[in-house]
Amino acid sequence: MSSQLFDNHVAIVTGAGQGIGFEIAKQLACQGAGVILNDTNKALAAEAAKKIRNKEGECVAFAGDASQPEVIDAMVDEAVKCFGKLTLTVCNAGITLFGDFFDYPAENLRKVLEVNLMGSFLLTQAAAKQMRKQKSGGRILLMSSVVGHQAHQFLGAYAMTKAGLEMLAKNLVIELSPHGITINAVAPGATLTERTQAEDPTYPKTWSAITPMGRPAICEDIANAALFLLSPHSGHITGQSLIVDGGWTSVSPLPDLSNMNVKKS
Repeated sequence: MSSQLFDNHVAIVTGAGQGIGFEIAKQLACQGAGVILNDTNKALAAEAAKKIRNKEGECVAFAGDASQPEVIDAMVDEAVKCFGKLTLTVCNAGITLFGDFFDYPAENLRKVLEVNLMGSFLLTQAAAKQMRKQKSGGRILLMSSVVGHQAHQFLGAYAMTKAGLEMLAKNLVIELSPHGITINAVAPGATLTERTQAEDPTYPKTWSAITPMGRPAICEDIANAALFLLSPHSGHITGQSLIVDGGWTSVSPLPDLSNMNVKKS
């Protein structure tokens, strides 16, 4: 891809203080886009944006809960205020709350639904309205997961939201295509991030053993797929989900979860 493939583009990337979201934001900015980088953690968002600016990318930090309508509207306004328009949106913010189905708290279910589904739906809606107003099309990307395709113990609520996002991408083709807006999803498999390695020091070894390609993904693997779907090269692709998992969904062996601190009935 050209080093300035995203010249004249403006992006919002949520949940981008670290991990996959940060890598997507960094690559977009370093390839010419103006980026609004969102995270719930104000300090993390500011530091991430600073790192991108140090690489000569245009990036503005925007702290806030990306599941809240007022934050979403303010992010879109900020993109237009800072860069004059909005052409790309990555709904990356999400949470994973493991739990045995028989004991899964209603509060946890509400939070997973609010962040993963409601936040992504409302950001897609707000971004699409702005893109429709501009009359110049756009790209929207939802962040799914392999567990939207394959069962994974203790992730029933999370998996439900990810499968729902893929259906949202498929359904919105009908309403967004007339405005030149594409909408797709990326479904990462096991990925090495600050969070996954901090939560489980054995994560790299475990997922290397059960992934056909012999290793879990790194953030760059997921970002590369995301940038393709956001780029001019994917102009006739919409309503699709791209799985990036080193082949895991083809065989789907589960990791050993016996050491997880999950309450069982």
